Amino acid sequence: MFESLDARAAALLKLLVERYIHDGQPVGSRTLSRMADLGLSPATIRNVMADLDELGFVASPHTSAGRVPTVRGYRYFVDSLLAPESLNEEEAAMIADELVPGDRSAADMAEAASALLSRLSRMAGVVTIPRRNLAVLRRIEFLPLSGNRVLAILVVNEHEVQNRVLRTDRAYGADELRRYADSLNQQFAGRDLISLRHALAQEAADVQARVNLLLRDAAGMAEMAIRGQDASDFVVAGRPNLMGFQELADVNRLRGLFEALDRKRDLLGLFDQCLQADGVQIFIGEESGYCVLDECSVVTSPYYVDGKIAGVLGVIGPTRMAYSRIIPLVQETAKAMTQGLKGGS
Repeated sequence: MFESLDARAAALLKLLVERYIHDGQPVGSRTLSRMADLGLSPATIRNVMADLDELGFVASPHTSAGRVPTVRGYRYFVDSLLAPESLNEEEAAMIADELVPGDRSAADMAEAASALLSRLSRMAGVVTIPRRNLAVLRRIEFLPLSGNRVLAILVVNEHEVQNRVLRTDRAYGADELRRYADSLNQQFAGRDLISLRHALAQEAADVQARVNLLLRDAAGMAEMAIRGQDASDFVVAGRPNLMGFQELADVNRLRGLFEALDRKRDLLGLFDQCLQADGVQIFIGEESGYCVLDECSVVTSPYYVDGKIAGVLGVIGPTRMAYSRIIPLVQETAKAMTQGLKGGS
């Protein structure tokens, strides 16, 4: 925790941060004296700004006489001085319309939410795919296809249908596949996908301990259908938006950020942190622990399935983002995502 600033210093820091967020240019004492309605002389303002500089809340770029907020200054602003705005009616309606409950898969909902966050924030929108340990298999069916292929149909949770085309080492008949599905549904329906995958892999491998070859082959086929679906992942939209911010315009910095977003795994640790706590999480600059995000802020909020945190969504942008607008945008989108994943039930 930072030491508390007195009212005068806090008011001037708030003005400086808001002006810098708006203009993107260092803010001088003269500008603050014109903005401030505090009855302070320019000399007093210069003294307060010097104190804020010494405390590490602001800094002076070498090329300017003005000052800019530091990570410490932004953090104090966000934690102590920020007054979040309400979304306007048009934005709220857009979020509700885009993420309306329906028959879309969780992955499709994540794509829609990331695109929506990008469009409304004019930054990058990020949404993690719902954790597979919250996905429960209700039923599985197999249908024969041509060319030694089988269509696996998984009914997950209450409304989500996932299709997988499996390549097999021989052709299977419809009756044989129906027996496989019946056996699996009797044994495994109602299991979450992560534990189910492990159980299926063990069932298929445990040849000597079991003589039920039908269940062995069925388990092997189902394990193929589910394989890889328990991996953490996220979708991101709006990366080109980040190119429009001066502080992110360095080619090498952008390349590193885009590569990290493409690899995904590099940033999953950050989003996993957000799964451990309710409410909005804000990482400013180096607070994220990832050097590619040193000039960025990440604002996230969890969304829920059946009352449990299923994933997180948020916005990545420059530290000079309009937190008062981005925070309620992220909150409202998370709320709509939660409602949308209920599927109307």
